[in-house]
Amino acid sequence: MPLISTAAICAVLLSDCEAPMSGGASTIGNFITSPSGNARRGVRLFDQVGCGVCHTVPGTRRARTRAGPSLNLFARRAFISGEIPNTPRMLVRWIMDPPGLISSTAMPRLNMNERDARDIAAYLYTLD
Repeated sequence: MPLISTAAICAVLLSDCEAPMSGGASTIGNFITSPSGNARRGVRLFDQVGCGVCHTVPGTRRARTRAGPSLNLFARRAFISGEIPNTPRMLVRWIMDPPGLISSTAMPRLNMNERDARDIAAYLYTLD
């Protein structure tokens, strides 16, 4: 019986993975950490939209609540809301329309455009 090479196994496992988004996505380990957004703009939007009303972000003054999960080390998480793969594309979709991905979520639809969602996602991927 022929042995299957490690490279062949990796190729099969990775064939279903999402390709990195263009526009300067960076990585830490195996995680894509930028959805081609502007993290500086994202942190301002995070505050303006009111994300800190529900989420805790260590090191911030305003985002210290417990209604939603802490976003500490968000960039290292494998899943968003415990169910959705933590990839830039899925995070942007989640930020734009959480109930559209998980109907039972308590996170509201924010009616956010894709550019703003990419910027907030870029900020969240700095939380490492």
